[in-house]
Amino acid sequence: MSFRAEHGERRRDSAPLWPAGHLPRKGGDQPSHLLSPIANVSRMASAQKLPISPPVGEMSGRTEGGNVERKFAAIDNQRRAWAAAASVLDPEVPCVTVADLGILRSVEIEDGIAAAKVTPTYSGCPAVLAIELAIEAALRDAGFEARVERVMAPAWTTDWITPEGRDKLKAYGIAPPATASNSIRALFGETEVACPQCGSVETERLSEFGSTACKALYRCKTCAEPFDYFKCI
Repeated sequence: MSFRAEHGERRRDSAPLWPAGHLPRKGGDQPSHLLSPIANVSRMASAQKLPISPPVGEMSGRTEGGNVERKFAAIDNQRRAWAAAASVLDPEVPCVTVADLGILRSVEIEDGIAAAKVTPTYSGCPAVLAIELAIEAALRDAGFEARVERVMAPAWTTDWITPEGRDKLKAYGIAPPATASNSIRALFGETEVACPQCGSVETERLSEFGSTACKALYRCKTCAEPFDYFKCI
């Protein structure tokens, strides 16, 4: 006779309710670290129902709703301020904006004032003051009190020109920087410059300076057209 039969223990009709290798609690059918299914059902039935957050529009008259609306308003103001400042054109290269060139670093709303940070293309750029005044005017026209800060570090590099900015330069007839500013060839003026008119790389430099100090004057040997090249910095 088996041990179970000898001691009168009934045989279970189903698999045990606890995982293999775990012993049940004394007097129960569940592992010691788990509640019984009945207890879990009771807890779920008595659990407190959490309210579903109403839409923002329905919270306009409530304190927490006002906080949400103010947060969204602040985000909208910052976007409008950035759009206004980013629309300012470079006075020396009017085909691109200050955002295209990467010299507009940020626009933040601080104590109700739109503060724009600008990094000039180089410290002696004669257009930097005109750019700062134009950004300030654009922010005021958009309804903001404005402040423009000049940031010198990190120094601007032609790597900051956006892909859209490079396309605009080429369409305007200015060859965009052909290589990254950290190129060894660029440091020694050996950059391969493609003609913005015909695309030929058979070009030659006529002068280190073009219409502005940040550009050099080149000529295409294929189509014979002169053009400005935006120098790598």
